[in-house]
Amino acid sequence: MAELEKAFLEIEGGARVPCLYNPETVSFGRSNSWTSNPMPGRGVSRLQYTGAASGWMRLDLAFDTTATGTSVTAYTDKVLALMDVDESLPGFDATTSNARPPTVTFHWGDLHSFTAVVQDVRLSFTYFSSGGRPLRADAQVDLLQFEPGGSYGPQNPTSGTPKPHRVHRVQPGETLDRISARYYGDSTKWRLLASANGIEDPLAVRAGALLSVPRLEGT
Repeated sequence: MAELEKAFLEIEGGARVPCLYNPETVSFGRSNSWTSNPMPGRGVSRLQYTGAASGWMRLDLAFDTTATGTSVTAYTDKVLALMDVDESLPGFDATTSNARPPTVTFHWGDLHSFTAVVQDVRLSFTYFSSGGRPLRADAQVDLLQFEPGGSYGPQNPTSGTPKPHRVHRVQPGETLDRISARYYGDSTKWRLLASANGIEDPLAVRAGALLSVPRLEGT
């Protein structure tokens, strides 16, 4: 099986925050502003364009350190830190209090986002050790376009391959037929998953493993 390309956030200045697991969902959006001038006694008025709003991107990220037993906060703290003010950035002036957090750019294979800032992070710890150490977390990260230019729409992160693949992180108790039913609506297509991932024993799928999920023709 070919090695999966890992997604990461590039921080202003060149440092990277790697995604522990590639996201299952990446959402994009943008909007334009229009206004009308309704008048008494008249019908629908013609709209006037009043400008474009910043684009946005939403990443659903998963973090899991159950294999090592270390705290998952070693990874989630790096994401939260992207919202902290960085006084080392160019243009900082303490007399005008113009400090800001750094910009970030999301990269995954051929997918490259616009230059953005982290607008919002929603973090949920979903699994703990017996001693209360957080081992698994889900994060919803919202990015907001910082300046003009860059991509908006979703691009194929595995372009160049004949059948684009998605990535699925196996949950405890999941089997290939259940995963097949989720993505294909047909549990009998589990052999496609087994073949794509080089799995000889379909009952020996480890929780936390990443599976490549081929897209069916026409989907």
